[in-house]
Amino acid sequence: MKAGGNNSTPVVNEVRLRVRYAETDQMGVAYHSNHFIWFEVGRVELLRQLGFSYKDMEQNDNCHMPVVDARCRYRVPAVYDEEVIVRTHLKNVRESMAQFGYELLRASDGKLLATGETMHMAIDSEKKSTSFPEKYMKALRAAAGK
Repeated sequence: MKAGGNNSTPVVNEVRLRVRYAETDQMGVAYHSNHFIWFEVGRVELLRQLGFSYKDMEQNDNCHMPVVDARCRYRVPAVYDEEVIVRTHLKNVRESMAQFGYELLRASDGKLLATGETMHMAIDSEKKSTSFPEKYMKALRAAAGK
C-alpha cells in the first residue's frame, strides 16, 4: 500500500515470519529481545517498499541510520512455530530523524502481540549528525503521509 503526495495515507509494510526455536526461552515463548530484531526486519522491508535500502543509503550517499531510542510494549507472548506479522510504518520524519512504529500480530487470529517504536538519527561515516539526502526525505515524508 504505497501512497504519495501531501497529507496522503501513510505507507504500511507487512512482513510475515515464523518464531524459530532458537528465538524462544525455556517456556517456548519468544525471548523479549527478538522483538527488536523483528522490528528491524519490518523496517528494512518498508524501506525496500519505498524503493531503496540501508545499503543504498550507506554506500551511495554516506547516510547511516543508527537506532537512538527503542521501545516495546509486550501484550501477549509469541510462541515457537507461530507465524507473526510485523506491521511497520513511519510515525514521524524530520531532516535528521526518523521514527518508525510497529505492531506484531499473531497471523492466525490477528491478536496484537506487541507494539513498539524506534527512533533513528541520520549520521555520516564519521558518526556526525547529517540530514537525510533529499531523495530519501521525499520518500520518507510521503511514506509518513506528510
